[in-house]
Amino acid sequence: MSESTAREETFRRLYAEHFDAVLGFALRRCDRPEDAGDVTADTFVVAWRRLRHVPEGDGTRPWLYGVARRVLANHRRGEGRRAALGDRLRHQLREAMADISEEVVQRADVSDAMSRLSARDEEVLQLHLWEGLESREIAEVLGLPGAVVRPRLSRAKVRLRDLLGNDPPGPGHLPSEPTAIGPKEGNR
Repeated sequence: MSESTAREETFRRLYAEHFDAVLGFALRRCDRPEDAGDVTADTFVVAWRRLRHVPEGDGTRPWLYGVARRVLANHRRGEGRRAALGDRLRHQLREAMADISEEVVQRADVSDAMSRLSARDEEVLQLHLWEGLESREIAEVLGLPGAVVRPRLSRAKVRLRDLLGNDPPGPGHLPSEPTAIGPKEGNR
């Protein structure tokens, strides 16, 4: 018999003789059966890796229980870390949702006001406010001279400000703080 075949046979015998005892040990110490299954599986992984160190006879079961006890301690530490991470993520999500909810309301107000503008004003404002483009970049997108886009953008801002009753948010996909647009200009 080869060495690897002998090793496999030794492990199979160990597993068959002690699986129920190790599983029972884990079940009595875990809140959930699936956790006990994980502890049992990990215990036998250690036994496979350290098969030469497993005592024979009466010392086998206590050795496996000692391994299971350490595996269970590692499992509990991992659960504690996962719970702490979950708490931290829930806290961050609550904070982010509070911040985002204000932005969503502001964005909805701006979107509603923009829908009441002409298509030309709406397009130039979307490129500026939502995409964060400056007038020279907007001119490039629209294929117009910058000298045409600058006053068009300025007039569109004035019309939007009139509809909102305040300054629209600064450029960017998700507005965070309103940006002053400048003095009101008359329509040209």
